[in-house]
Amino acid sequence: MENINLLMVFIGITALAVLIQAGMLTGMYLALRKNASLVEALTAEIKSKALPVVEEVRSTLSELRPRIETVMSNASESSTLVRAQIQRIDVTVNDILDRTRLQVIRADELVTRTLEQVEDTTDTVHRAVVSPVRQLSGLVAGVTAGLDFLMGARRRRDGAPATHDEMFI
Repeated sequence: MENINLLMVFIGITALAVLIQAGMLTGMYLALRKNASLVEALTAEIKSKALPVVEEVRSTLSELRPRIETVMSNASESSTLVRAQIQRIDVTVNDILDRTRLQVIRADELVTRTLEQVEDTTDTVHRAVVSPVRQLSGLVAGVTAGLDFLMGARRRRDGAPATHDEMFI
């Protein structure tokens, strides 16, 4: 009998444990049901608020895509045109610089030739005019000195003292 009593106690404990588990499962079910209704309400609210925004963004992007593609195409074409213009400007500037260098070289040669001609002309004038003028000047100075000497000798006869130049000659 004791075994039967013990068996009854174990069956009672097992029944109590099953009842506790059933209560916990019922509580979990009720909590999940409550949370599920909250999640459904949140989902409905998100759908009602977010989906129109998502749709509007999608439609805006659909409308803007051709414009963005046009802007990108125009930017690419503009970049190509600018690059071509810069290359043309570079060629033009290099041509101008080359021509300027050539003109500077020509101007330098012209100035050099002119200076050489001026030097040649100066030498020619010196040989043709200045040298004969010096020779003539020397001749005139000699004649003048000779005349002064002759005139000075007459003065010395007159009793005038001789000058230092006369004594030197």
